Amino acid sequence: MSQNLKTIFIDGEAGTTGLGIRERLAVVPEVAVKSIDPDKRKDPAARKDMMASVDLVVLCLPDDAAKESVALADQLGAGAPKIVDAATAHRVAPGWVYGFAELEPGHAAKIAKADRVANPGCYPTGAIALLRPLVDAGLMAPDHAVTVNAVSGYSGGGKSMIEDFETGVAPAFELYGLGLRHKHLPELQAYARLTRRPIFVPSVGNFRQGMLVSVPLHLDMLPGRPGVADLHHALAERYAGSTYVRVVTQDGLGGKIEPEALNDTNKLELMVFGQDDLGQAVLVARLDNLGKGASGAAVQNIRLMLGLPEA
Repeated sequence: MSQNLKTIFIDGEAGTTGLGIRERLAVVPEVAVKSIDPDKRKDPAARKDMMASVDLVVLCLPDDAAKESVALADQLGAGAPKIVDAATAHRVAPGWVYGFAELEPGHAAKIAKADRVANPGCYPTGAIALLRPLVDAGLMAPDHAVTVNAVSGYSGGGKSMIEDFETGVAPAFELYGLGLRHKHLPELQAYARLTRRPIFVPSVGNFRQGMLVSVPLHLDMLPGRPGVADLHHALAERYAGSTYVRVVTQDGLGGKIEPEALNDTNKLELMVFGQDDLGQAVLVARLDNLGKGASGAAVQNIRLMLGLPEA
């Protein structure tokens, strides 16, 4: 094994995201993934020793366990590894950089210099990508009453949901999060730069992976009453030259879109559907909830933090 390889420990590698990251890293020649003995996965001393031996740790754990792992790393002081947290725990925490590299110009460089990066949630990735450029361009007021609708494949729901769908127990489609306190809302609001809490209505369908995030808009309620083309231009200008984010036109789509086209990629597509004569538009983001919404984004951040070339 080359001594120049960067070493990575995935704390929680047996879960959906951990397995996805490991699979994506298997084709990255510059890194070596180190694993802990299965019987020591919950042993703090063994995990701390592993952390001390690697360049970067990826946390694929429940929030409380992720916080415990960070506390272990803190004990290493100057010898602590860089950390990517795939959990929700640190996405709006002080001292952590949000891991959506395309958030704003120059943000990828912030990730590259960071010691601690919080990987984004799948739903916020789509919503923030649509909303942040409009807020920054003055086309949407920060206190605009935003509604975000979304549908995801069932793989994002964890082991029990996956089992329910694959055994035919789950319904074909369902809304959830109707208590309006979904755990993704804080990061969505913070990084879209919204001062009013959005209404977020997620749903899950009977397909394994893929995601659509949509935001309906009345154009006469936006500053300056922009047209559909103005919204499209703001997104296209923001993501021009991006490797992974592409803004596409509604032409030829027939007013419909399916969620699975970007599966097994780290790509994100953004669209503006609308009719100027009606004064209405719908912003739509399409991504793989396991790709740009999870393990794909994590590996993108790992490459940035370890100074590795873009895929």
